[in-house]
Amino acid sequence: MKAASAFLLTFCFATSANSATIVSVGDGDTVRVSEGSRRITIRLACIDSPETSQRPWGARSKTLLKQLTPVGSEVTLQVQTTDRFGRTVAELLNSQGNVNQQMVGAGQAFAYRKYLRECDAQKYLQLEEEAKRQGIGVWSVGPAGITRPWDYRRERRSSSTSTNKPRKYRCKEIGSWSRAQQLLSQGHSYLDGDGDGEACESLK
Repeated sequence: MKAASAFLLTFCFATSANSATIVSVGDGDTVRVSEGSRRITIRLACIDSPETSQRPWGARSKTLLKQLTPVGSEVTLQVQTTDRFGRTVAELLNSQGNVNQQMVGAGQAFAYRKYLRECDAQKYLQLEEEAKRQGIGVWSVGPAGITRPWDYRRERRSSSTSTNKPRKYRCKEIGSWSRAQQLLSQGHSYLDGDGDGEACESLK
């Protein structure tokens, strides 16, 4: 029974760790790999690196990941799940150890607290704290570090939503009754205050 249990544990571990070859590096937490005949996108688990547009931090993070996982190099994938974009979420292992942890330890990525459950959370947080103490990478600007990537993305989405909101008009700004009817036909229904199908009757 013990021998069977040991075999089962060994088998489960073996099937959870897959060998792959690096094809390309997208940014500081995304790579493309070939796994047999398949090419798949890997989102590095439990970390969040600066966005590319967070200059110069995004480029620096990508540069380090390219150094840790050069094109053509072999890595081991410790797969966790698939995210909503269809990417495989995994920890990567190179000849020096856990790549995800190396990124955090070098100050080129943050421990992604929201998604640490499947990783060694304590290790990631310790590495982040050490990088912060040393003032390296994203912590070189001070103890607070740079804007977190998740906050940066949320701010950009909020800004985009605000920018894309259609302009609201007031009748006195429009200038003519005919223009008001044109705006009404374009969806500015608030200009028809009494709901009779005619906008800004005061302009007639």
